[in-house]
Amino acid sequence: MSRILTYREALREGLDEELARDPNVVLMGEEVAQYNGAYKVTEGLWNKWGDKRIVDTPISEAGFIGMGIGASMLGVRPVMELMFWSFHSVAFDQLVSNAACVRYMSGGLCNCPIVVRGPANGGTGVGATHSHIPEGLFAAFPGLKVCAPATPADAKGLIKAAIRDNDPVYFMENTLLYGNTGEVPDPADGDYVIPLGLADIKREGSDVSLIAHGRSVIHALAAAEILQNEHGINAEVLDLRSIRPLDQEAILKSVMKTNRVVLVDESKPFGGVSAMVAMLIQDHAFDYLDAPIKRVCSIDAPAIYSPHIEHEQLPNPRRIVEKVFNYRLANPRIASFTKNLGHLLRPSFGEKKKCRKRD
Repeated sequence: MSRILTYREALREGLDEELARDPNVVLMGEEVAQYNGAYKVTEGLWNKWGDKRIVDTPISEAGFIGMGIGASMLGVRPVMELMFWSFHSVAFDQLVSNAACVRYMSGGLCNCPIVVRGPANGGTGVGATHSHIPEGLFAAFPGLKVCAPATPADAKGLIKAAIRDNDPVYFMENTLLYGNTGEVPDPADGDYVIPLGLADIKREGSDVSLIAHGRSVIHALAAAEILQNEHGINAEVLDLRSIRPLDQEAILKSVMKTNRVVLVDESKPFGGVSAMVAMLIQDHAFDYLDAPIKRVCSIDAPAIYSPHIEHEQLPNPRRIVEKVFNYRLANPRIASFTKNLGHLLRPSFGEKKKCRKRD
C-alpha cells in the first residue's frame, strides 16, 4: 500500500526510520535542529530525537564535514546537510581528499560511512554562486558514490541505502523537487530501500531513449508525453537515480532497444554526467545506434539571475523535444515530422543507415 507524500516528506520519513533503526545515525548541519532545516526536510526530528542525534553546526562547511568524516571513522553514521551543494568548494579537501580516500589509504582498515546531502540545482533565480551542479565532479573521484533521486519514493529508498552504505555517499537533491508529490510505499509494508547503482525505467518506449537523472527526469517525462501525444513518437525514459555506481547494463539495454538516445543532464556540457554516459554508449553500443548520440545540458555559462533566461539555460521539455526533432532518422515517424519544423531544426547529419551488431 502506498501513500502520497512530497519529496521533502519522503526524505524526512527515510531519515526518521534510519534514526530509529540505528542509534549510530546522527544528523548534522546548518539549522537542521531547532530551525527544522533550511528547506524543512528535518522538520520535527530535533523535537523527537534531541540534541545528541540532531545537531546544529556553525556555518563552516569545512569544519563540520571534517567533523563528520572523523566521526564516521569511529563508528558514527553521520548525515550532513549542506544548505547548498554550491558550498562544496569550501570543504573540497575534506570531501575528496579525506572522505574519498580513507578506505584505500588505510588498506581497508577504516571506512567512512558518511552521507552529505542537500540541494544541487539551478532554476531558482539565486545566481551563479548558489546554482552549481557538481554531481559529475564528485562522480569522477574513486571512493565516492553519488545519487540524484527524481521522485519521492526514490528519495526515500535511496537515502536509506546511502545511510547504510559503508562508503561516502553524496546525495544531490533539488529545491524545485521538494514540493513534488508521488506514491511512497507504506512502512507497514516492510523496509523500503533502493540499492545504489540501480536505474529505473520511468516510461517504456521503443523509438528513442531519454536518459536523465534528478529533475531532468521530470522534464524528460514531460517531453515524452509531448512526443507521444503530438507526434506519435514513443520515447522511453530511463532514470539513472545513481550517478556512481552507474547502471551500465540498464543504459545499454535501453539504447539497444530503441537504437537512438538523447541524454538529459542539468550539468554543464563539458565533462558532465551525460558526457560519461555518451562515452559508455559509444564504446559498448555503437553498432546498435541508428543516429548520433544527442545531449541536452545546461548552457555552458554561469547561472543568471533572470528567471526567464535561466529557464532557457537549463534543460526543459521544449529543448528535449527539439533535440529529438533534430534527428533525421530512418524511422519514418520521426523523419516525417522533422520536415515541418523549419527554423527549429539545426543542421543534422542526415539519415543514417541502420546498423546492427553482427552475431
